[in-house]
Amino acid sequence: MASKNTVQVLIDGKIYTLSGYENADYLNKVAAYINNKLAELKADEGFRHQNKESQATMVYLNIADDYFKSKKQADILEAELENKNKELYNLKHEIIGLQIKEEAAGKELADLQRKYSDQEKQIIKLETELSAASRRNSQHME
Repeated sequence: MASKNTVQVLIDGKIYTLSGYENADYLNKVAAYINNKLAELKADEGFRHQNKESQATMVYLNIADDYFKSKKQADILEAELENKNKELYNLKHEIIGLQIKEEAAGKELADLQRKYSDQEKQIIKLETELSAASRRNSQHME
């Protein structure tokens, strides 16, 4: 099991000690995200006029909104990846099927070439026999 990391971070002007199994860079990134979200919200005049409890709720809601938008995008990307993996699987099987057909066609072509060669030899043999028979017949008629 990984060891627990502890890091001090500054959030909204206060120092907090964060600990977790993530590395210190990650914990600092989380704190920076919260500070950026607070700065974004504090830039809004309406936010600054709300009481601390409402401000905290707005921060929670904004972070939850970011989370659900990111989760939705991740789900979309995951579904796209799954579809691409299925498509890749199907293409690989199609390639295998085509390779098998190509191999069978190659064997059939070799068989046909062999038969063609045998037929050519047979034609030459028959032509030779015909020519010899024709010469014998013409000599016999003389």
